[in-house]
Amino acid sequence: MDLATIIGVITGIILISGAIFLGGQPIIFVSVQSFLIVFGGTLAGTMIAFSVDELKKLPGLFKVAFQNEEVKSQRVIAMMVDFAEKARREGLLALEQEVMQIDDQFLKSGVQLVVDGTDPDLVKNILETKLTFLEERHSKGHKIMGTMGALAPAFGMIGTLIGLIQMLSQLDDPDQLGSGMAVALITTLYGALAANLFFIPLEEKLKLRTEEETLMKEVMIEGILSIQAGENPRIVEEKLKAFLPPLEDEIEADTASEPVAGTAQ
Repeated sequence: MDLATIIGVITGIILISGAIFLGGQPIIFVSVQSFLIVFGGTLAGTMIAFSVDELKKLPGLFKVAFQNEEVKSQRVIAMMVDFAEKARREGLLALEQEVMQIDDQFLKSGVQLVVDGTDPDLVKNILETKLTFLEERHSKGHKIMGTMGALAPAFGMIGTLIGLIQMLSQLDDPDQLGSGMAVALITTLYGALAANLFFIPLEEKLKLRTEEETLMKEVMIEGILSIQAGENPRIVEEKLKAFLPPLEDEIEADTASEPVAGTAQ
């Protein structure tokens, strides 16, 4: 699980709830009508904007945002260097045994292309095409979360208008003015909270996950092409380390000895 996401959400809920309780009468912030307007409207608007197949991925988007399945860059590089050493020592066909043990489908596909003797330019083209479509698929998830982040405040304002209309229609009954104004303000509050505490931050987290995965795929592509070219394993390692930030490049060597997520051991 991604502790940063979980701690952030819990901290936000606790601090905001604490501020409400300190002000007294927290029950006045509970409104079923406001909840239905904001979340019902946001859900309905999102369903209109996207297809059913795309919306089926929504639970998976939350799972990706809250789970941390990070693959350490150093481990990926260490694995590619091992492949380079074996290919240089025993030939590219020796990697066929390694292919059966790789769970990452992108890497497995790339290594298999090399083992099959595919032209290097074609290997690069195929893998870069796969990466492009992966980014496009991920971008649809970002758009879903971003749309929800945009719709929630909008429906909050719609709820505000509904509350004001209800209030103005009952000006002859002063007892009803307070409830109408409460609905107007609480609906705006719900919309702002939903967007800024959940949907927009989760969209940014999904974008970060995509950037991390894209970087790993680029490392894999460069490693696969270097292995196919028969480059020295030490050169392969230095070339792949160029993809890493300076601090990550200085991680202790024992990190590389740990198993790589997504590959069988």
